[in-house]
Amino acid sequence: MEVILLEKIENLGGLGDRVNVKPGYGRNFLIPKGKAAPATAENIAEFEARRAELEKVAAEALATAEARREQLTDTTITIKAKAGEEGKLFGSIGTADIAQAISEAGVEVERHEIRLPTGAFRQVGEYDVELHLHTDVNTVIKLQIEAE
Repeated sequence: MEVILLEKIENLGGLGDRVNVKPGYGRNFLIPKGKAAPATAENIAEFEARRAELEKVAAEALATAEARREQLTDTTITIKAKAGEEGKLFGSIGTADIAQAISEAGVEVERHEIRLPTGAFRQVGEYDVELHLHTDVNTVIKLQIEAE
């Protein structure tokens, strides 16, 4: 299935690229989310007419993500949680807890923007947490988990 990308998509292409994707990915994800349009003649003409508008929106999203990255640079977030004597948490600290703590610190972050490749944290300590704010914008913050 050939589609026109209406925004930059990681590992697929940039704004305006015509790419071939599997039909299910195009039908069930890209097109309903407004990230792509089928590559028909009329959609190509409509895209070319709207190209400047879409590029402006993409530039604004990138600028917003860059500003958020600047706010988060050198940020340390502290979360207190119940823990046993050996530092093992009763429960875990996941993306929702981290997103809430960062938002309380003054920068709005969604939980889907937080990357935890090894899963939720289950020990007291200091960790580096990667934030994926935009396709081109990543940053790392320090997370300090302390026992209550």
